[in-house]
Order: sequence, then C-alpha cells, then structure tokens
Amino acid sequence: MRTLQKPIYPTIDIDALNTLSLNASSVIKQARSSMLAPEARKSPPLFNSTQLGELCGLERAQVMYHAKKGELPGGERANVSRREWTLEEARIWVKTFRSDTLRDPELASGTTVAVANYKGGVSKTTTAAALAQGLSLRGHRVLVIDTDPQGSLTTLFGVLPDTEVEAESTILGLCTGDADSIMPAIQKTYWDGIDLVAAAPILFNAEFLLPSRQANDPDFAFWRVLDSGLEEARNVYDIIIIDTPPSLSYITINALIAADGVLMPLPPNALDFASSAQFWSLFTGVCSSLFEARGETKQYSFVDILLSRVDKADLISNDIRNWIVSAYGPKVLPVEIPKTSIAASASAEFGTVYDMDVGSAQAKTLKRAHDAYELLVDYVEKQVWGVWEANAEAVRKTDAMIAKGEV
Repeated sequence: MRTLQKPIYPTIDIDALNTLSLNASSVIKQARSSMLAPEARKSPPLFNSTQLGELCGLERAQVMYHAKKGELPGGERANVSRREWTLEEARIWVKTFRSDTLRDPELASGTTVAVANYKGGVSKTTTAAALAQGLSLRGHRVLVIDTDPQGSLTTLFGVLPDTEVEAESTILGLCTGDADSIMPAIQKTYWDGIDLVAAAPILFNAEFLLPSRQANDPDFAFWRVLDSGLEEARNVYDIIIIDTPPSLSYITINALIAADGVLMPLPPNALDFASSAQFWSLFTGVCSSLFEARGETKQYSFVDILLSRVDKADLISNDIRNWIVSAYGPKVLPVEIPKTSIAASASAEFGTVYDMDVGSAQAKTLKRAHDAYELLVDYVEKQVWGVWEANAEAVRKTDAMIAKGEV
C-alpha cells in the first residue's frame, strides 16, 4: 500500500516576517524609481494653452492675448506652435481669473473635509488625492492629512511612508501631547498648492496612546486632539482634506470630529453598502456616549455619499445603486466615479487621473474618469463656498453688533 507523504514546511518566525517586509519595501522603492525615472520623484503636469483656458474660463485666443501682455506668466515654448505652463504658473493664472471664488481670510477660516469609510477598497484615498488636486487647480490652497498608518495618500503625493516619514511629520505629536499644532508636521509636495501631513506605520501607536491618555486624565478629550491641532492651519489653508483609516478607530473619530463636512466614497456593492450602514451606526453611537456626558454636540455643514467604482454594465450594481439612493436620499451626490482601466493604471503609477497625460493612448477613457472627478470637485467646492459664506455672515453680524456697542 502506497503511503501518502505529507510535505513538511518550515516554520516562519518574526524575523522571517520582518525580512518579507524589508523585501517588499525595497521592491516598492525600486518600482517607484523605475516609473518616475529619471528623477525618481513625481513631477507635476504641464498645461497647454487650451488646458490653461479651461482652468481660467478663457478661450485659447484670450489666453494668448494675456500671455503676450506680460502681466501673467508666459510659459515656455514646447515647439513652434505650442506653449506650455507649469502647474505653479497655471495656478497664478487661475487665482487671477477666479479671484471671486477664493476664500477671504478675514471673513472665513478654512474648511475641513474628512474622506471616510469603514471598509477598504472603495477608492477613499484616490478620491481624497484627486479632490485635493482638483481644488488646487481652482486656485485654493489645500492641506492633505494622511491619518491612515498604511500611508497610501502619502505615497500618492510622492513620499514613501516606510523610509521617508519620521514621527514628527505625522499627527503622532498631537496624539502624544508633544505638539499642540499640526503646523510643524507639514511638508511641501510635488504639487503646487498642496501641502502634506504624512502617515507611516508608526502612527498605529496612536491607537494605544490616546486611550491611555484618556484613562490617566478624565478631563482629556481624545476626540478633540486633531480638531484642536488644526486651529492655526485653518487660518493658512482654504481647504483641509483628511484621509482616514478604513476603520472606526481613535484616529478616525478624531478626523470626523475635526471635519466640517464628510465625504464617503461608496461602491454599489452589497457588502460595501451594508458596511456603510454599520459605519454610521457605530459612529453615532460613539458620539452619543462621548458628548452626552459633557453636554457637547456635533454638526456638519454637509455629508456626501459618492458612488465610486461604478460599472454601468453590471446589472446587480445598478440595483444596489438604487438601494443606496433609497437609503441616503439627497446625501448621494449626482455624480458617479466610473470603474475604469485608466484609474487602475494611474494607481499603478502612484498617481491619479490628474497626474496622467491626456494625450495618452487611452485619452477617451481618461477624459471620462477626469470629467467625473471634475464634477465631484465642483460639488464639493460649492458646498465649501456655503461654509465660508456662513462664517462670513457670522463675522459681519458680530462686527455690526460691536459697532452698535451691543457686544
């Protein structure tokens, strides 16, 4: 009788797992260097006269007219018939021609938006990055805060979490109590108009530090750490975008409490839909237990559900989309982010659709994805304007009362 010989596999200890981690980090670094050659750093896009005109609301002839006047950056000649502008130059143009849409720092502070979901794989980080890029292209100064220890948003902005991020460049200082402002943690990115507070695996420590501080000091409010740390930044930046971990963690609660508005990317998938309901249930339960004892409350200026990774050809997805609309009603934005191969390509190249060349072979697919994100940016920007106007109205009322001697 033949005896079946069972294979014996070697055991795997912690040192072996650490070796796997180091190997993976090395491969990621090599892959990024290869994709971003020759500098091994991300480069911002360039803009031709047509693209610059679209950003500013000008016809191409008007762009050339203003370029020749010399009052705005004239760009550089790419060839005999083509002129190109850097991102920094393009944003100077945008701020000139969209000046009436920009924040008045004397009347309104910056608006904070948390991009959150209880589940991973919903395009949360990509949405946060693309939203920041789109808003910066409208002339706004944006701060992105990566609060996910995995550091995916940090990677999208050209920084490697494992090797290029120190604790001082994250929100960890706020969590330990060593810092009371986010400002020292901020760094520039390759994208003009967007600054970054990075994340790295060390940020996992916050999940132990915050409850420990709360246990040792009953007067400490762990959920206000990030909110308090953003006070100075709100006077510097027009919009602050926080990418949260895919869980309802201590860090996620901080991000949601610090936010003026919440954006939840939600694919029309049964499990994702069910997870979203659990997310809101858990969060409201946590808030109730935290706030009731202290007589506090929390109000949002807007809460948006964004249908992401939408496949129009999937009939089941269409049914679930209807469930989502039925459940969340007007909170569902009238814009959908399509599931496209171009989005996967952008992610594989450590970027978003805003990083990609519109002259690529997949230009039609890229335009479809790009246009969808542009619609998202339009809707979010309008809501941010509403927050600014409410702040401005409050300032005007206070000034009027002071003038009348009523305060």
